[in-house]
Amino acid sequence: MRRFESLLILFTCGLLLLASCGPQQSGAGSEPGTDQELAGRVEAALDSASDLPRELSVEVTDGVVLISGALACENCGGNRTPGNIGTIQQSLGTVVRAVPGVTEVRFQLDYTNELD
Repeated sequence: MRRFESLLILFTCGLLLLASCGPQQSGAGSEPGTDQELAGRVEAALDSASDLPRELSVEVTDGVVLISGALACENCGGNRTPGNIGTIQQSLGTVVRAVPGVTEVRFQLDYTNELD
């Protein structure tokens, strides 16, 4: 009987060791991955939004996303998106915040009256 208990303890320790070698959860609701992977997911989300500009840069540091670039608009005072729904920055923020792993969104946008 004593031998059985020793084997059971050894087996349990082995299982615990194997379980500790598995992938670690980074946090509730966030997807694991590097900042580079998160930047790729953010860029893909922005590309899939047909009403947002394409000429923007995405940088990610520790889950904080920085969207930068220049936006051309006819009436930059209003910064309206197509269909006059909110501002471009609000639309960008909504899309980016929906990407799992994003903890904060920051903007560094310049507005110009030049339209291509």
